[in-house]
Amino acid sequence: METPPKAQRVKPVVSGLCKVPLLFLLLYLFVCSLDILSSAFQLAGGKVAGDIFQKNAILSNPVAGLVVGILVTVLVQSSSTSTSIIVSLVSSGLLDVQSAIPIIMGSNIGTSVTNTIVALMQAGERDEFERAFAGATVHDCFNWLSVLVLLPLEAVSGLLRQLSQAVVDTLQLSTGEEAPELLKVITEPLTKMIIQLDQSVITAIATGDQSVRNKSLVKQWCQTTTFVLVSLQNCPRPGGLCASCSCIRCTKVGLVHLFVDCSLSDLAIGLILLACSLVVMCSCLILLVKLLNSLLKGQLASAINKVVNTDFPFPFTWLAGYLAVLVGAGMTVLVQSSSVFTSAITPLVGIGVISIERAYPLTLGSNLGTTTTATLAALASPGDKLVAATQVALCHFFFNLLGILLWYPIPATRLPIRMACALGKRTARYRWFAVLYLLLCFLLLPSLVFALSMAGWKVMTGIGVPVIMVTISAATVNMLQARRPGCLPLRLQNWDFLPVWMTSLQPLDDLITRAILLCRQWRGKYHNTATNMYSENNIFNLAAQSSINMNLNNQGALLSSTQL
Repeated sequence: METPPKAQRVKPVVSGLCKVPLLFLLLYLFVCSLDILSSAFQLAGGKVAGDIFQKNAILSNPVAGLVVGILVTVLVQSSSTSTSIIVSLVSSGLLDVQSAIPIIMGSNIGTSVTNTIVALMQAGERDEFERAFAGATVHDCFNWLSVLVLLPLEAVSGLLRQLSQAVVDTLQLSTGEEAPELLKVITEPLTKMIIQLDQSVITAIATGDQSVRNKSLVKQWCQTTTFVLVSLQNCPRPGGLCASCSCIRCTKVGLVHLFVDCSLSDLAIGLILLACSLVVMCSCLILLVKLLNSLLKGQLASAINKVVNTDFPFPFTWLAGYLAVLVGAGMTVLVQSSSVFTSAITPLVGIGVISIERAYPLTLGSNLGTTTTATLAALASPGDKLVAATQVALCHFFFNLLGILLWYPIPATRLPIRMACALGKRTARYRWFAVLYLLLCFLLLPSLVFALSMAGWKVMTGIGVPVIMVTISAATVNMLQARRPGCLPLRLQNWDFLPVWMTSLQPLDDLITRAILLCRQWRGKYHNTATNMYSENNIFNLAAQSSINMNLNNQGALLSSTQL
């Protein structure tokens, strides 16, 4: 065999080394786009979120509180923002800890929408999409299952409230330093140049302060300013006066971003940032997946796969999963965001570098990590808010810890993995199901439950209890059909007696396919009609031009004969 030339051997190495800085650049832009996306959602829906939190009578209902937590976190795209609002409400006495716990559970569910959106970017490749969507929704399944068990338990016994109260009473609390913000040190130089928000406005609206209702969330000149008196010759503004106040040269240290003097409304700015951040996020994610596919292929991919997904030798096989939980918690403490961490591992699950069995404990660790950060931030609260903030943060921590104890230590109880794999297979077959899932789980279903809760306990109980009973009965029959079909009556051993649309998505898929085909046919007919009209117009124009030319030629011939 001939040895390839040295240039051909060096070229792949140089190419791989050049791709590594590009990979980090794309990852940096991806994280910054997530931060801008959160700011955009807060601009578009932050005041609505504050109004929702202001309805304290509704929040006393545990189910309504859960739904409020989901909707508010989806609106602002930040569980830390919604948690800070809850802490402010509790510390000000407008909300008790018992009512705050369901909202904390809802914020835990709402924060998992980001990585589910990220998974949609891999819809182009069916197998990758199946793995990515399963890796993203395992977080959703864990949160929903934990809420289904712990919310009724909390409503009956007050378990989380009593645990957090016992810890707060035991500890000798004193205010500490601010929690570290390692990721923001890197991302803020870019994100602060684009937008800066005053999140205290949302909290003030939630606590009932009507004086800030017309105040913009965008930080503007002269709101918190440093006044510097200078001579009129050095003043940059015409006449030496500031455009928004009557002082001589008004400046704000560090307050320089694209929308600092913008006259647009918060909604308009939010929609602009939303569109731009989605474009940047999608572009970075697509390029990241392609770059990772080119880097992590062949023997390198196999080596990384073995290192990440391999368990320890027997009898320490169980230890690898718990080590992954610690890794997920540590990485989330470093990056200060569970959404960023879970969104970053979703493409790796899609391309097969991380298995869903390993992504599950990493996600659980991420849930624990984000609560640890919230606890550190609570310990840095002022003295009057310290106890309430710490108790709410500890409720969040114990909720995730009890969820891990429920759905991880025993392999048979790892239902989120099986549920996520089933969702991934369904989504790979019907790709539109991913959008339906997002709308149903994070918007339509919470909105419906919130509307029922506003109608009162009687209406919600009259509709909710039958729905829950039917759901539990169907799940029980499904389990018995799979494992003990002989225990069921002959008619219930399968669902063949039901209409097809109740047991399969195929009729809906056929309907969507026909609608798409009709749209394409209509577009084709319109295109053909326009082409024919264009052709007919061209033919008519050519004929008219030929007729004119013939008339001109005839007139020229007559003129020539007359002259002769």
